[in-house]
Formats: sequence, C-alpha cells, structure tokens
Amino acid sequence: MSRDFLEFEKPIAELQEKIAELQRVSASGELSFDREINMLKTRSMDLTREIFSRLDAWQITQLARHPMRPYTLDYIERIMDDFQELHGDRMYSDDPAIVSGLGFLGEYRVAIIGHQKGRDTRERAYRHFGMSRPEGYRKAQRVMELAARFGLPIVTFIDTPGAYPGVGAEERGQSQAIARSIELMSVLETPIVSTVIGEGGSGGALAIGVSDRLLMMEYATYSVISPEGCASILWKSSEKAASAAAQMNTTSSDLMKLGLIDEIVPEPLGGAHQDYDSIAQTLKSAILKALDSLRQDDGQGYTQKRYARLMGYGVFERGK
Repeated sequence: MSRDFLEFEKPIAELQEKIAELQRVSASGELSFDREINMLKTRSMDLTREIFSRLDAWQITQLARHPMRPYTLDYIERIMDDFQELHGDRMYSDDPAIVSGLGFLGEYRVAIIGHQKGRDTRERAYRHFGMSRPEGYRKAQRVMELAARFGLPIVTFIDTPGAYPGVGAEERGQSQAIARSIELMSVLETPIVSTVIGEGGSGGALAIGVSDRLLMMEYATYSVISPEGCASILWKSSEKAASAAAQMNTTSSDLMKLGLIDEIVPEPLGGAHQDYDSIAQTLKSAILKALDSLRQDDGQGYTQKRYARLMGYGVFERGK
C-alpha cells in the first residue's frame, strides 16, 4: 500500500492500484480499458465519500498528522504575496520549527507566524518535527510586537505535537517563552486570526493560538495532550490511544459544539493533502472573511473583546 494512504484508506488504495494498472496497460496501446477505468474511478469516489463520512476521532488524528498534509510554507506559497521571512529572536538563534514574516494577504499587509514540520528525515530533524524551542516563540513575539507597532493584523498557523521537550529548551526557558507568548497575544491591540491546520498540541500550540478568531481545518485536532500521552497517563499504555481520542473531544466538530472555535474550514474529499491549491484558496477566503469582520472594530477594543472571549470558555450549568 502506498505511504500516502492511511490504514483505514486501504480499500481506496486497492482501487487506486487497479486503476493505475489498467492505465499502464491502456497507455501501451495494446488494449483500451477506458470504460473499466471510469467505473473504478466512480467506485473510488463513492467509497471515499462513504469512508470519510464516518471517521472516528483516532482516524481524524491520523489525518491531522498525515505526512503529505500541507504545512505553513505550502499555504504561504499559495496565499501570500511578497512574503519576506524574518529570522532569529535577537537573543540566542533562529528556530526553523517556526516560520514568521511579513507579506500581503489579499488587500491586507499582515504578519504571519506558523509551525513548520518537515517532509523527509533531514528536514524533519532540521525543523524539530514542528516542535518549537524557546527561541522560536521569542522570534514569534518579536514579529508580533513589530506587527502591533505598525498596526498589522497577525495570522497564525498551528501545527505541532507540542513544544520541544529537550533539556536545552528547558534550560533556555521553554515554559517562560510560552507563557510570554500567551501574555503578549492577550494584550496586543491588533486583530489576530489563528487556524489549526493540522495537529494542535498542548502549550506549544496555544503559544501562537490566542486570537480574536480561531479557525480549524475539518480534519485537524486541537488538545492539551496527544491521545498517546493521555492513554499513557490513564491506562499506562499508549496502545489505548484510539480509546483516549474517542473521549478527548479533539476534533473540529467536537470543538465547534463546545464553542471553542469559530469556524470549520472544509477540506477536499480525502483530506487537505489531496489538493493543495484548492484548500489554500478555501483557507485564504476564510481568513479574509475573519479579517473583514474584525476590521469593523476600527482597531479599537481588541483586548477587551479577546478577554471576554477567553473568559467565556468553560461556562457550565450546575445540575439539579
């Protein structure tokens, strides 16, 4: 089975292999299987719709981590104009796990910040698998302050298993860097739109996720801990990850019901990795819509409304 297909997509992969085989034979010119190929393509589409209409939380978690899922730089390439990346925290070094810079998103000049994972082994090691170190969050803070100084909206893309857990990161103040990012985003008088584009994990995600509008891709996840981590705590075994995922309410539909996100960004059939250009334009439209809505505030009262929004989380009614 191709590495581009997950385990629950195995029936789809088998159909795709049959289609590819018939296409190879047809290309030789000896026989034509156009009719059979079209029938199999129709069956593949129907089967994909059927499978994706009943995904469970663990399967969605696997999609959020899909190795071919578009990352921050994939979106920047497709939705930003004149993007200029900014490097370094002016204190220690640059952290490639976080990409930040300035550019145009439609008519808006914006600051953009996002986690960046890697495609191959070398890039994954270089990007720390999307897990930022303190210098990454301090770089993000520097760009946020620059944006606020010039009245630029801030757009963030969340896609990380969590903050980097190494000794060096802890020695350089990992928890302080995350806390400072959360504090800073809470008080900036400029609009902030965040989108969970893949895996939103723990404080590493929240550090660039305090916002006025929180969007979430259809097959993304957002939680305080990974299903494997939760299972290890509750059942002393990461093999119970699927059971943990089912109880954690990490999917976009779960979080929308709880009122923790503002909008679900629909993905192409089969997931965002099926069509980078299409999902990029869909996401761009959703972000621009959010910015248009926030612009009506005329640059006033962002912090008060952000505070009220955050304090509204977790409201419950006492049972009789």
